[in-house]
Amino acid sequence: MKAKKEEEIFADYASRKNLKHSGRRDAILKIFLKSEKHLTVDELFQLARKASPGIGYATIYRTLKHFCASGLCREFKCEDGFTRYEHLYGHEHHDHLICTQCGKFVEVVHPSIEKLQAQIAEREGFILTKHKLELYGVCKNCRKK
Repeated sequence: MKAKKEEEIFADYASRKNLKHSGRRDAILKIFLKSEKHLTVDELFQLARKASPGIGYATIYRTLKHFCASGLCREFKCEDGFTRYEHLYGHEHHDHLICTQCGKFVEVVHPSIEKLQAQIAEREGFILTKHKLELYGVCKNCRKK
């Protein structure tokens, strides 16, 4: 049911922005919503090409910009130089553990981390408006190799 709500959110956004209906954009949206990975443009392009061979990189880039603007996802710029896109709607705030060898992402939700960040901000006189925590290291599978 969540995907249906996300589709409605995007349809409302497209209407407000006077975007013409696009079958390719709809296909990209369905593919993006089905994946729970932090996708790069290239990964989304490869998935989309399987469903609709005529989709090009420019369409993927433009569509992802619209997804971000609509609040469905956000860009996630990583130290490896790649930009990934992750779902926002219906996902609680989380931080990330990121393997520097294989690129594995682990989403971390922990109240103690959030509480500590709020305490630090308050101590320093900051009002937090947003934040992200990225912890880089080597996952257990890569350490075994």
